[in-house]
Amino acid sequence: MTEQPKKKGFWSNLFRSRSNAHPSSSSRPVEPEEYHQHARGTSDGDLLSRTMGTRRRPRRPDPRDSKGKGREQLNGHLYEQMPLTEWPPSGISADEDLTLGQAMELISRGVPTHKGHKRPITHASDHYYGLYATTAGNHGEEGDSVNQHNAMTQLMTLRVQGSGPPAFPWETLEQPSFAFGVGARPGTITLNSWVSRSSVLPPMIALRDPGVVPREADLTQIFERLKDLEGGLEDDDHELMYQTLYKRFLRDPEKSTNPHKRMEQQIMDLMTCLSGLDWIDFTNPKNQVITKFIYDTSPANHEQYLRFFYQLLLSLELELRINSRLHTDWAKERLMLQIPPKIQWNLALARRWRDNIRIEEYGATAEHIRLRFKLRKRQTKMLKRFAQMMKWSNLAETLDVLKERDAEGSLLTVSSHAMAFFSGLVLPGPTFPFLMMNSLIDIDPDKATDHLALLTHLNPNCGFQYRNSYTYWTSTSIVGKVLAPTCLEVAGWVGPARPSSDLGRSQIARIRSRRPRQRMTPEDVATMSERCDPLGPASETYPVSEYSLLTPNSDNIVDSVRIEMLTLKPLAASADSSGQQQEAGPSWFDASIQFAIAGVSWPLRLSYDVCFIHAWPCSDGPHPLFFDYVHTTVRADEVVEVKDWVRPQSQPANGSGNLRERSGLSTPVGGSGGHSQSYQQLVHNNKHAAANTAPEDDDAERVLVVEAFGVKDNEVLARAWCSHWGLSAVVADIGKTCIACAIREAYAATLTVVILIEEQPDGTD
Repeated sequence: MTEQPKKKGFWSNLFRSRSNAHPSSSSRPVEPEEYHQHARGTSDGDLLSRTMGTRRRPRRPDPRDSKGKGREQLNGHLYEQMPLTEWPPSGISADEDLTLGQAMELISRGVPTHKGHKRPITHASDHYYGLYATTAGNHGEEGDSVNQHNAMTQLMTLRVQGSGPPAFPWETLEQPSFAFGVGARPGTITLNSWVSRSSVLPPMIALRDPGVVPREADLTQIFERLKDLEGGLEDDDHELMYQTLYKRFLRDPEKSTNPHKRMEQQIMDLMTCLSGLDWIDFTNPKNQVITKFIYDTSPANHEQYLRFFYQLLLSLELELRINSRLHTDWAKERLMLQIPPKIQWNLALARRWRDNIRIEEYGATAEHIRLRFKLRKRQTKMLKRFAQMMKWSNLAETLDVLKERDAEGSLLTVSSHAMAFFSGLVLPGPTFPFLMMNSLIDIDPDKATDHLALLTHLNPNCGFQYRNSYTYWTSTSIVGKVLAPTCLEVAGWVGPARPSSDLGRSQIARIRSRRPRQRMTPEDVATMSERCDPLGPASETYPVSEYSLLTPNSDNIVDSVRIEMLTLKPLAASADSSGQQQEAGPSWFDASIQFAIAGVSWPLRLSYDVCFIHAWPCSDGPHPLFFDYVHTTVRADEVVEVKDWVRPQSQPANGSGNLRERSGLSTPVGGSGGHSQSYQQLVHNNKHAAANTAPEDDDAERVLVVEAFGVKDNEVLARAWCSHWGLSAVVADIGKTCIACAIREAYAATLTVVILIEEQPDGTD
């Protein structure tokens, strides 16, 4: 037999005859450990270069190029590392200079260090890139992200290659990654999620139709093969694998000259076929509730039903070949990086099916199909727990119906959303919260739920009121972010929140807000590790006098702030040039929250869709802070008098104005006259605080530290103030993160506000 000619083309370079060749040293993937070898490096191994013009770096007079080395004892005595209660520590003079070893031991031990990464986008030009952040240095296992099991967000993320949770945020299909996106405190996100929001991702471009059409197949043939694949792929018998694929489903274009019996050839043929325009495009958000294509089992929907499962079968054939035991992990990972997004979302569907669905019976029509759903019981318990945590108004009747339908096995017939939720056929991304909430709404027998039928993931910044009892808001809406400290955050929903008299008894509300003002640049991400260095710039010695120990003022807790009401102002329906109303669906509203501060009402409009970043916990704290991390501290009740705080650089692309735009809602209700004595005293105190908080020399680096200890209304006030002025903030629990580490993280994220809270062990104020 003559040697087969080498197949040329883009995909052929990715394969080996048995895919077990070892990578060369020049093309090997970067090992995870390499990202953390040097805590003070700036994205070594990534595509970032140092930019000397980047803002917000600590400064030191006359910095040196090299640090002192060695690890000496202080004053000739062994220093025992204990939590610091004063600075300088006992036995150390304020005039002393520390060596690098001493400074690392006294100042840097247990401090989280943040590092930025810029990574290219496959099949895109250099104008597109992904931005990420990783953190190391703290000795504990706790991070800034929520436990996915407790938050019920497991199905919102999917690792592109391999099993188990992803190790890095760029390893997931959905971007930004939900595995590294939801913060540990309600209404917060992670530092990585904040950084990833500044990524420049290319638009989804449709693949060119290759014109490859599969063979005709009926539903019985498709389900027979799906049933066979439950036992795995016949990758030990190449002849059988070839006959099964090409005689029943695909056509071999080189059958007579070069039969495609090698696995890499079959992978290329499957990808070429799935690139056709006739298949469902799951990259389109409108198609990501995948069960809507198969929920209808009537003869009228037979063609679409057949087409969906044919696409699923070919995707499963491809997924099993890519993950064959004959391929090395390196070959699998390298191949997955080159697969277009449309094919990757098909593979995600195949993995969800393989993990969660089993076939019991099948036949020529949809009525003969009987499936077993492995996650049904788990999802039923999850929905019950979700309803209880949300204090669902019609809880008793809803749980009775849930129990009854579960016993009958009819939960999946309630709706297409319920079918997706209980079956586990959920694509990663933002659809899962709406699938879960809509499942609860559809099971609730109350007719009032008919008014909530238009709840969809295509309108993510929304919420609703149910039976005048509570309101519920998505985690992505600004109302949910601000009210979250007084609520629970579960499965992408914040609730139960206070009701609003501006909504009907049961009504959906879409919230209008402006894009956030602040945004990181690639240069900001490149220098994250420099801007959050606890020692400051490199030097031969580190003077003790250049550091200070910050302690919270928890004795004087503010107890004069209370939330009065949530106000939702409806917007007039807009019309296009032809006079036709635009965007039929739930109404739009402007949201504001009115607070009572020492007996005076202060409304704050939730104008900007800002973010709140959960601070990374530190260990062995509190830690000293380098003098150049400039900051100003105010109490929660004083923050309303702080206006135009350190204007961020304008972002013309976002279409936002400047921070000097004053809202009529930024002053107390009733104007300036006729106030009580308590109000006059508040104004006097706040004016004094505002005068002291004016940034010196227009210092755009200065961080405003808001002490929001005590009642949770204080934190809501601080968050509402941030949304009013368009400033995102770092939220730090001082029981887990010291003030110095929170301020350094704000510098790393190029933010100018830190909100300090103290969570009680039992969750009370």
